[in-house]
Amino acid sequence: MALWCTIRTFSKHAIELGNQQPPSPVFFVKPNNCIQRTGQIPVSNHIGEVHHEIECVLRLNQQFEPEAIAVGLDLTDRLVQSELRSEQLPWTKGKCFKSSAYIGGFRDWHGSFEDLVSEESGFKLNLWVNNTLVQSAPLSEMTITPRAQIEELKTWAPIAAGDYLFTGTPSGVGQLHPNDSVYATLEDREGTIFSSIETRCK
Repeated sequence: MALWCTIRTFSKHAIELGNQQPPSPVFFVKPNNCIQRTGQIPVSNHIGEVHHEIECVLRLNQQFEPEAIAVGLDLTDRLVQSELRSEQLPWTKGKCFKSSAYIGGFRDWHGSFEDLVSEESGFKLNLWVNNTLVQSAPLSEMTITPRAQIEELKTWAPIAAGDYLFTGTPSGVGQLHPNDSVYATLEDREGTIFSSIETRCK
């Protein structure tokens, strides 16, 4: 199983980090042993800043369509990532450390990629840190859509049933500190929560 992660899919997030949004989807890959599903988020063993990036995570079926959806946190050691980028080296150490893919419970999904980002009936991401809402956006604001992401992957990547697609984060990323409380949700337009994460940092 692979974790395919798409970057800069929300234009406002690209802008906040001082980047241009790419004209087509760009990916990195996390190994599946980066996944954490329960327990506290370990941030204190990082020299740099561990940043939160809330995302909608899709589990793919045999046809590479979404069969289940969840909320996830793509955790990033921003200092390490920035240093590697400045040296034009791969970001692996800044993105693929232990527990860097924190995923809430999956819920079966029988709709399409387009249904997920529909302005009328699509989903919304929310992340609170210490009871303060720090990231919040409907998936309809995604300017590189999950459909565009999967169509690009299908042209070259060895994707397989059961793989996860991290579809990108909205603006508002920031540092997590020891003892921070974290609450993340993926909800529909009526406010029904499909998947959530509730934990603390250590």
